[in-house]
Amino acid sequence: MQFTSEQHLDDGVLERAFTLGEIPGILWTPASASASSSPAPLILLGHPPLGLARMYPRLVARARHSAAEGFASATIELPGSGDRPRLPVVDRARAALRRALEAGEPVSDEIVDALVLPLVDRAVPEWQAALDALLSLPGIGGPVGYSGGVISIGIRLAVVEPRIAAAGLFAGSLVPRAMVEEARRVTIPLHVLLQWDDEGNDRQAALDLFDAFGSEEKTLHANMGGHTGVPQFAGDDAARFFTRHLK
Repeated sequence: MQFTSEQHLDDGVLERAFTLGEIPGILWTPASASASSSPAPLILLGHPPLGLARMYPRLVARARHSAAEGFASATIELPGSGDRPRLPVVDRARAALRRALEAGEPVSDEIVDALVLPLVDRAVPEWQAALDALLSLPGIGGPVGYSGGVISIGIRLAVVEPRIAAAGLFAGSLVPRAMVEEARRVTIPLHVLLQWDDEGNDRQAALDLFDAFGSEEKTLHANMGGHTGVPQFAGDDAARFFTRHLK
């Protein structure tokens, strides 16, 4: 991991951009974190494959909220996003998805698989490599949480990465059937946010996925409103969830 820039935000949070091989990322640490203090628990900030530059305003807001609770947080650019090389199979599936939606046709399992599975297969090992590097830094320690982003990535990480102790997930319906089966193997505590009127989400599919999770502790927080109508207090609920399980 190589740090490429750093700045102190106005609330004292230290923001450092880094590269991990060819993968860009950002690390935020609270003002209270230092090599001499107790290590700050780490939250991995997931996001949709829209590019870090486009997602930055929302990511930094989440990071500052987490820092206020004493957490470090980090994110990385997803495969095929930003300035990283494109993933042709995913780009073709994304175009097929747009055509199906514009025509009012159902989205086939084949489209969902091609859209999501290659991304999961590539992104999860990269998240694990980032986790290796982040946990080697002074002032940062476990336990680790995963928050938001592509829900299928969160599912796979929860299954294969033992250092992740809890996950906050944003319900979405474009989930391959294979990932629903993987969800049955998830055992860590889960906090799942569902926007009840999300125009891009099949509510019943999201409920079925929640039902499939094998965790003994799983909580579904459903709020009225569309995809961009997540209420402010939903972030407070998620913060309490991570405080309970990471501190």
